[in-house]
Amino acid sequence: MTTMREVAAHARVSQKTVSRVFNDDPQVRPEARERVLRAMAELDYVPNPMAKAFRSGRSPMISLAVPDLLDPFFAAIVRAADEEAHGADMCTSVTSLGEDPAREPELIRSVLRRAPSGVIIAPISGDQSYLSDEAPAVPVVFVDRPPTGLSADTIRHDDAAGARMAMSHFQEQGHRRIAFVGDRLDLPTTRSRLGEYLRSLRRAGLPTSRDLIRLGVIDRGSAERAVAELVQADDPPSAVFSSNARASMLLVPALQHSPMALVSFGDFPMAESLTPPVCAVAQDPEEIGRRAARLILQRLGQTGGAHAACRDEVLPVRMVERAGRPAGSHRPSELALTTVHRAA
Repeated sequence: MTTMREVAAHARVSQKTVSRVFNDDPQVRPEARERVLRAMAELDYVPNPMAKAFRSGRSPMISLAVPDLLDPFFAAIVRAADEEAHGADMCTSVTSLGEDPAREPELIRSVLRRAPSGVIIAPISGDQSYLSDEAPAVPVVFVDRPPTGLSADTIRHDDAAGARMAMSHFQEQGHRRIAFVGDRLDLPTTRSRLGEYLRSLRRAGLPTSRDLIRLGVIDRGSAERAVAELVQADDPPSAVFSSNARASMLLVPALQHSPMALVSFGDFPMAESLTPPVCAVAQDPEEIGRRAARLILQRLGQTGGAHAACRDEVLPVRMVERAGRPAGSHRPSELALTTVHRAA
């Protein structure tokens, strides 16, 4: 790895001058600055982000704030980001934001008071404009869900493409009446996936109805109510598109005696071992975590890194098809149970 001493020798300046160029000191003469920048490029010099963190008086630490540490998706993001940080001799801290959107500003401000070198946030509220007032002097990267009311680096998956894949899969399997189940409509991921679900139905000439949409699925009770309402409808759906893996895991036990097929936006543990197995739009949370941590480190190595032009990275998703249940393939016992539920 190229050192600052080697850059200084190549540019024929002192190490102090290299440091001043790196920190954008306006007192450096233009010709000296040009020689240093050229030497950095020719030698492929990468500044040490930890050293810069120490010089700025901040902790050599990346803080992560995610909704739920027990959620496999967010746990994978945290784990991958931690590995990247460790490789740069930095540590990580993790904060659970929980379920109450109103608490997000308070919790994020608490994170910023610890003076981390960078922050990775998976937001739970529908408004992050509070960070504009705080004007954080550190790089902030949003993951999975883009911020609202704020321009910031974002790394997320292609929600619209994933929803189209799920709906195409249903249609290929012969399903014509398809329900949508999600958690909160104020989350941009839910809004985007719901929007593409509706557009896919319209493009295919399939029915769209409020009776086919169930939101607020955040625990076992709400999942059971959503399934019961769909099963007992006058014209029940034959399939359910779940907007996230957490909702899908809640829906699985509620659907065990239902003929409805399930596709999950987001794979989850044991999905392939269920009977029938659950098809899923597969995401890559580890790649999100790695990219977010790398972007933090890159921002720390840039002049004015926290205020550089924002990036919005959209990662691809893929459809994982498993031997599911096509429309019209209900077993007699399942039809009998459905009839009993509807009569109740």
